[in-house]
Amino acid sequence: MSTKATEILDQQTKKTIKATVPVLAEHGEAITTHFYKRMFEDHPQLKHIFNQTHQRAGDQPKALANAVYAAAQYIDQLGVILPRVKQIAEKHRSLNVKPEHYPIVGEYLLKAIKEVLGSAATDDIIQAWGKAYGVIADAFIDVEKELYQEAEQQKGGWTGYRLFDVVDKVKESEEITSFYLEPKDGKALSTYKPGQYLTIKAEIPGETYTHLRQYSLSDAPGKPYYRISVKKERGFFNHPNGMVSSWLHDQVNPGDSIPVSAPAGDFHLDNHTERPLVLISGGVGLTPLMSMWKYAERAQKDRLVHFIHAARNGRVHAFKQEMEEAELGTAHLIYEKPDKEDQAKGLHKSEGYMTLDWLKSIASEDAEFYFCGPEGFMKAVYGMLDRWGIPEDRIHYEFFGPQGEL
Repeated sequence: MSTKATEILDQQTKKTIKATVPVLAEHGEAITTHFYKRMFEDHPQLKHIFNQTHQRAGDQPKALANAVYAAAQYIDQLGVILPRVKQIAEKHRSLNVKPEHYPIVGEYLLKAIKEVLGSAATDDIIQAWGKAYGVIADAFIDVEKELYQEAEQQKGGWTGYRLFDVVDKVKESEEITSFYLEPKDGKALSTYKPGQYLTIKAEIPGETYTHLRQYSLSDAPGKPYYRISVKKERGFFNHPNGMVSSWLHDQVNPGDSIPVSAPAGDFHLDNHTERPLVLISGGVGLTPLMSMWKYAERAQKDRLVHFIHAARNGRVHAFKQEMEEAELGTAHLIYEKPDKEDQAKGLHKSEGYMTLDWLKSIASEDAEFYFCGPEGFMKAVYGMLDRWGIPEDRIHYEFFGPQGEL
């Protein structure tokens, strides 16, 4: 990507794009918020693809603003943002974003820049961003083409949406329920990498648009089913913050069918290293790590594994019995406020919050660290690992929703 982009974009174009970095730092979110508003007004069918909850919360405009800012900042060395391109492309493939969508996005992004910045957005700036967007869009399309081919060509693979039957529904805690899914057509099931997710298409009665949501696969690959474990978000059924999770918990039952896209995601276990493995989760963030843990239990029996999970108490801790009966490595349970039953059983290892000193007493600094959970939790974990001096290439994490910054 970097060589091709550098050759295509002339020096003046790159210089012009670079000059917009301060402007994007100040007005980026205003531009992307206006972009989504205008695009959805003229192309409401795209609401079938974009998560409207993230739109209302402002998360998606913020994430796009960060991506546009990074593109401007590194326009002369786009290879720097290639990992981010691959990450977004995985999400796009799971949502069935197609090449024909890119011209629409480009048109409205340029309109938004012009309309928000007014006379400051000169013809030179608009032309430069038009060229840059074309190069970046081509890069996404190329990467996504490979991902679509990979998803379709593997055994049991497919593109688009495939109908899956809910064959079982298991309540894991007060907040989290697992759904076991098997392909309705009875054909083979493609494998996946531990840590990846499924995108389900929620067709909710009374809703004008479908709602797409990603849920981590919470079991090891190689089973005759997919398992997703979903936290019921706070709010009432017709509130967008909990719409899909509430629909799943309250209305979807064994015997029902759900359209699902093939497994995706670049947050997955590296099984080519024997370094000690440390999995750190908070709340429902344990779902992708559960898949990694169960895979390591089966396929990496000699690997030292520590699974650290933080929850408010035992009532909201999913898969508690599995972790308490761990056969591989050690499971460490941290409850912020254990209730009387937790205290009576004495099964949790500590109270309150994880600290760096405690983490050092459990894990070795030569380990690979994977973590997932609420944003505040992840910032705290990342800060600990940073202070410890763990190299970036051994720190792996995933946001649920639009990519944030740690």
